Amino acid sequence: MPNEVLHNYIERSILPLYDAFDAAHRRGHVEKVMAESLRLAAFYSVDNDMVYCIAAYHDIGLCEGRERHHLVSAAMMRSDEHLRQFFSEEEIGIMAEAVEDHRASNQHEPRTIYGRIVAEADRDIVPADIIRRTVQYGMSHYPHLDREGHWQRTLDHLHEKYAEGGYLRLWLPESNNAEGLRRLRQIIADEDCLRGFFDRFYGEEVG
Repeated sequence: MPNEVLHNYIERSILPLYDAFDAAHRRGHVEKVMAESLRLAAFYSVDNDMVYCIAAYHDIGLCEGRERHHLVSAAMMRSDEHLRQFFSEEEIGIMAEAVEDHRASNQHEPRTIYGRIVAEADRDIVPADIIRRTVQYGMSHYPHLDREGHWQRTLDHLHEKYAEGGYLRLWLPESNNAEGLRRLRQIIADEDCLRGFFDRFYGEEVG
C-alpha cells in the first residue's frame, strides 16, 4: 500500500474527479489501472508511491477533452502543490512524463519504466470490456449518431487501434495484454461476431 497520508489525499481529492467523466473513464477505470500498475510494479525496482500517483493522475486531464488529456493531466500533476509533501521536484517530473507517455496513440515509446508500467496497465485488454468501453465512449461523445453511426464508429476505432497494423503497442511481458489482444483481434476479424457484441452493449446503454 502507498503512504497512508498520500493514499487519503488521492482518495479524497483526485479519484472523485473521475466521477464526472464518460462511462468508459470513470472511477472503475482508474481503480483498475491503479491496481494493475501496482501489480506490474512488483516485477521492477520502482517506487510504489510514484506508481500509485501516476496511475491516479493519468486521465484527470479529460476535464478538458480527450485530444490533449495526457498533456493536461501531466500539467495538473506538476501544479499540484500537495504532491510536494511526498515527492521531490525530480520525482514529480518523472511522474508527469509518465502521465504524458501513457496514451496509446503516442508515436514514441514511454521514456521510463514508470511510463511503461502505467501505459501497459491502461491497456487492460479484456475483449468484451474494450468493445463495451468503445460503445460507451461513442454514445457519450457523439450523441447525434444513430445506431448504425455508432456501429461504424466502433468498427473504425477498433480497426485503427487494435486490429493487425493498429497503432496500439504493448510494453511489458508481465501483463496479460498480449493474450487479450490476440483474442480481441479474432473478434475484430469476424465482423458478425463483433456486431453481436456491439448490439448487446448498445442495447444495454439505450435501455
